[in-house]
Amino acid sequence: MTNQYILIALALLVGAVLPLQVGVNSKLADSVGSPLLSALLSFTVGTFALLTYVLITGVPIASAANARGASPIAWTGGLLGAFFVAMSIILLPKLGVATTVTLIIAGQMLMSLIMDHFGLLGVPVREINIARVGGIILVIAGVLLIKRY
Repeated sequence: MTNQYILIALALLVGAVLPLQVGVNSKLADSVGSPLLSALLSFTVGTFALLTYVLITGVPIASAANARGASPIAWTGGLLGAFFVAMSIILLPKLGVATTVTLIIAGQMLMSLIMDHFGLLGVPVREINIARVGGIILVIAGVLLIKRY
């Protein structure tokens, strides 16, 4: 198996984890009575897990000091993650797992095309073309089918 296939498999695994994350965070919200408290607890567990991994693998923690030189936009990732997790917890009981996740994926696809087309955040420019728009249309059609049935 080439590296490309391993990366594809990992990307699919990451995608498979998304509905699980939304579901387990929703269960936690049921237990604690608040989607925002559930999101906070989820991030706390994630922080401890990452800290443990960093310590076990020997990633130099001192390198974190270099973050002082990061642009302000680079610091918004945590805010975006918190918004994503909190909103997915709020939306799941109202829309269901399949609709919530497919709408999230549709939003990801739309933003991905915009980022590619304009080279936002320094990503390589890949202009929007008819095939890419067709892909988005198919994703949106999938969302509509899942929502309806």
